[in-house]
Amino acid sequence: MGAGTGPARHRAVGEYGERVAARHLEAAGLRIIDRNWRCRHGEIDLVAVSADDPATVVVVEVKTRTTDAFGSPVEQITYRKAARLRRLAGLWLAEHPEVTSPLVRVDVVGVLVPRWGAPVVDHLEAVLS
Repeated sequence: MGAGTGPARHRAVGEYGERVAARHLEAAGLRIIDRNWRCRHGEIDLVAVSADDPATVVVVEVKTRTTDAFGSPVEQITYRKAARLRRLAGLWLAEHPEVTSPLVRVDVVGVLVPRWGAPVVDHLEAVLS
């Protein structure tokens, strides 16, 4: 990640973190079926399904940070945020009737992007099922 500050830097870090998270999830056996889905109530970063459990839609919140000075990225997710993601999942399913999955799981992927070296990924499954 290059130098700089402000909204453009923040957006670039977030987009990089989402790409890292998607690769991590795919390596863990999930298939990404949607990215950055938005409605008037909010945004879902990633939506996935598992080859092992295709009956479960996995809604993923990605939190990316360049430092852990204020805690790890996953510590930024509150119960309220997880509950909002659950509601957004219902709206996503309503907009995608071709997906007939009866179960929804909310995962959080934290990506810590150090100044040097590889990003550190922390994947919490089923923070709210």
